[in-house]
Amino acid sequence: MKAGRYAWVAVGLLWVVACLNYVDRQVIFSVFPLIGRELKLSDFELGLLSTVFLWVYGVASPLGGYFADRVGRKKALVLSLGIWTTVTLATGFASNFGELVAARAAMGLSEACYLPAALALIAELHGEDTRSLATGIHQSGLYGGMALGGVVGGWMGERQGWRAPFVLLGVAGLVYAVVLVKGLRGDAGGRRGESGHAGAMVGAVREVMGLRGLGWMLAAFTGFSAANWVVYTWMPSYIYERFPVSLAAAGFSATFYLQAASFAGILAGGWMADRWSRRSKKGRAWTQAIGLAAAAPFLFLVGVAGTVAVLVAGLVAFGVGKGLYDASTMPVLAQVARPELRATGYGLFNLAGCVAGGVMAAGAGALKPAMGLAGAIEVSAVLLVGSAWALWRVGSVVAEGGGENGATA
Repeated sequence: MKAGRYAWVAVGLLWVVACLNYVDRQVIFSVFPLIGRELKLSDFELGLLSTVFLWVYGVASPLGGYFADRVGRKKALVLSLGIWTTVTLATGFASNFGELVAARAAMGLSEACYLPAALALIAELHGEDTRSLATGIHQSGLYGGMALGGVVGGWMGERQGWRAPFVLLGVAGLVYAVVLVKGLRGDAGGRRGESGHAGAMVGAVREVMGLRGLGWMLAAFTGFSAANWVVYTWMPSYIYERFPVSLAAAGFSATFYLQAASFAGILAGGWMADRWSRRSKKGRAWTQAIGLAAAAPFLFLVGVAGTVAVLVAGLVAFGVGKGLYDASTMPVLAQVARPELRATGYGLFNLAGCVAGGVMAAGAGALKPAMGLAGAIEVSAVLLVGSAWALWRVGSVVAEGGGENGATA
């Protein structure tokens, strides 16, 4: 089934929101040294800024996903952007560690309303023929945001101070909220919720947890997220401290090459998964497994790199494999979950992934004097191997159950 014009317009509208969200996530990591000096924060406290965001984001994600399934994706998306804009502006005016922690916690709440709703909407608008590619295009907005956050954050931080990027982002979000309200149509999620079809939240969560292969999907997402957040939180600082480069150059190297490679990988992964899935129900999950299995040794290489050239090569290869994974998380879930449960299901993924990612991000900061950031990166590579194996199991389990949502193929 070919997707209609609006299905692709919606992907474009959401791409911008995804980009804005992830610019904000990465900007703060790129200006960690500046925030630390001005507010006199330790490495552990800086790591906690990532952890608090992740844990609130994770805990609130099932609620945000259920809200989207219940009242409609558009309402959840507009609410998310409104909170995000307010909190981003507030971050630029924070004067102490407590205010920064509160702002990052509120940011986690705003983003918990976004990603489950956005991916569920895309999965609903796109059928099996285009679902992974559409998801991949949307996810590339996350990569674009991280690259911009790394480059612009370091550059603006050195010239205008660490607060300037947050004020600029908040104003941009305010303007774009008007565009999103005008451009997005309402969806069927609210009507389903009002009729009681989605059921109570406890029942919805119970049903999701009983889905075929869900345990393996959850394990893979958790391991991947833990590794991913070590890279996103500490890579700029790792490069800045390990090599003789400026803060702006460290932010650029930590984000641009990785995100550019991930962009290529996610488009290739979406195309590959859509086509492979036409021949076998294993195709989407096994595309993900191949991506992480290929990415793991190159992430390990990043942790032992002695030159910037070797580090960049490792980041590029890791990024391609990461992209293969990112294109199909929601499409694989959609193979076993009915539409009314997909945002809730992705919210549960976020809960597990963010708790694990928060532990790893804070732990890397706390253990930095003992094992260094390189050690945390090497441990992250091992986690990717475990996630790849779990995804291989997902492919087999999903294939045994037949067609989409458990129907017989």
